[in-house]
Amino acid sequence: MIIKNVKVFQDNGVFVPGEIYIEGDKFTDSSDGAGQEVIDGNGCYAIPGLTDVHFHGCVGYDFCDGTVEAIKAMAEYELDNGVTAIAPATMTLSEEMLTEVARAAAAYDGRTGADLVGINMEGPFISMEKKGAQNPAYIHKPDAAMFRRLQEESGNKFKLCAIAPEVEGAIDFIRELKDEVVLSVAHTTADYDTAKAAFGAGARQVTHLFNAMPPFTHRAPGVVGAACDNEEVKVEMICDGVHMHPSVIRTAFKMFGDDRIIMISDSMMATGKPDGTYALGGQDVTVKGNVATLTEGGAIAGSVTNLMNCVRYAVKEAGIPLESAVKCAAVNPAKAIGIFDRYGSIAAGKYANVVLLDQDLNIEHIIKSGTVVK
Repeated sequence: MIIKNVKVFQDNGVFVPGEIYIEGDKFTDSSDGAGQEVIDGNGCYAIPGLTDVHFHGCVGYDFCDGTVEAIKAMAEYELDNGVTAIAPATMTLSEEMLTEVARAAAAYDGRTGADLVGINMEGPFISMEKKGAQNPAYIHKPDAAMFRRLQEESGNKFKLCAIAPEVEGAIDFIRELKDEVVLSVAHTTADYDTAKAAFGAGARQVTHLFNAMPPFTHRAPGVVGAACDNEEVKVEMICDGVHMHPSVIRTAFKMFGDDRIIMISDSMMATGKPDGTYALGGQDVTVKGNVATLTEGGAIAGSVTNLMNCVRYAVKEAGIPLESAVKCAAVNPAKAIGIFDRYGSIAAGKYANVVLLDQDLNIEHIIKSGTVVK
């Protein structure tokens, strides 16, 4: 396959007019063996398929349903919206419930939709005070043995694990697991020094920056300030128009740069569905417009948008350059979970996952592993 007349996103984060060559399911660096199929991109932007490393559900399904059927439906919706690789997130649940989720992920064959490239364990090792929409009944002290049991059940699919560093045993947990999984500071009351200690112990990410953590202030910079001071730490951001004001999105890009920001959707099962009552982690959620809140208590309960819409919002409403938004939604998440050798850029030898966007950032074509799917 040859894709002509497109602005191709480069590994260095810029767009260059050119062509894309695909042989089988991989990108190649020349037209030799690329086959006879030709797509005229009509001047579209050609971007790598996106990778969402933090979302809970969509189209009426939740990852914590613990079924292959749920994963399949979610993967198909994500692919239809330009997300070609997914690492869905669990909620704060019992070990027994999480075991069922892990087993479903291990059993999933991935024949349709986005590729299941990992799992994000968002609970249960979090702070009660900053639980957000997580179920307090299942909050658990950090337990490395529990994590390893779940990791074995999943077939080693857990790539991220959330941790509140101020809770008892958290720093030891980070030290013990730092070479086995990416530890992400999350749902926490940690101050600057405690967060700094977590990063010093080996935590390398922050879950949904600014949300479910103390605010960044001039005398108490908290997790945000500690993360900014550590160049090795990446931060997740939900650019959906609900979780972060456009000014805060712009400020975060100035603080962290587009090398360290990972865009996520944090979507829940109502994404792609009409307003109504849904569930998240066993709790009722009311959805109205683009806002999802716990029916009891009113806490924001994830988002009802997908990652491609977050890219559009960041560009159109927050004024982030398209090049930076693509980098944060395709390149950085793939690097964060260790799959950049196969995903995240339009480079020879990687899976041929590419999305063509028109000038208004609408999807014109989706190619997944060398096959046109939309």
